[in-house]
Amino acid sequence: MSIYSFGSGILYGLRTDIANATPVNFGLIQDVSIDETPTIKELYGQNQRPVAIARGTIKTTGKATLARISGLAMAHLFYGVTPKAGQLATQFQEQHTILDTGLLDTNVNYQQTFADDYGVVSAATGLPFVKVADTPTTGQYSINAGVYTFATADVGKTILITYTYDMPATGQSFTIQNQLLGTTPMFQCQFYTSFNGQSVSLKLNACTASKFSFATKLEDFTMPDFEFSCFADAAGNVMTWSFSEVS
Repeated sequence: MSIYSFGSGILYGLRTDIANATPVNFGLIQDVSIDETPTIKELYGQNQRPVAIARGTIKTTGKATLARISGLAMAHLFYGVTPKAGQLATQFQEQHTILDTGLLDTNVNYQQTFADDYGVVSAATGLPFVKVADTPTTGQYSINAGVYTFATADVGKTILITYTYDMPATGQSFTIQNQLLGTTPMFQCQFYTSFNGQSVSLKLNACTASKFSFATKLEDFTMPDFEFSCFADAAGNVMTWSFSEVS
């Protein structure tokens, strides 16, 4: 057999610890790596070189770097949860002008589904307003159910409000709880790639996620990493390599 491969390939995951799990495409793969790392024990006598070498345990790990990761892959394969409809959205620096309306109240655009306040700043200076419980004075604000109240002295100022709000009809989300030790979502992986009509497939029978990282960078795309460890399934099988070319 020969291995000719070009490009990142594709990677699927399937939960094996629950019934009727849905196969999940990891996302837009940038690269996939599978590492087989055995421990090596060497027997020495009085000479420089070992007279015997034995291989001990083998650690099998995988890593996928993704340009876009599937939310289902995150939820099912790493956290072991099921996403629900709806999302907690962020409204960043929504602009308003403080008007003289008696109580000087400002209703944010998504006041009906308002969740949490993340501050008010002056559009002119960039300086933050100070949050108080009630009866704000100059440079202060109070809030109640998505309604922001300001002082009379601040009438006419342009402000930028940041907050979160619920969108129950769009997107998806999942909440992570503090689960008991030993809770371990398990899945199998299927990797596939081809080049010039020659294909390579790898089935990893039993895996569990070992690391997920999400890091942003100025003037660059986010490239999340999903890492996992592999072990033998109930039948003692670890993996199956398959090649279209016989050689």
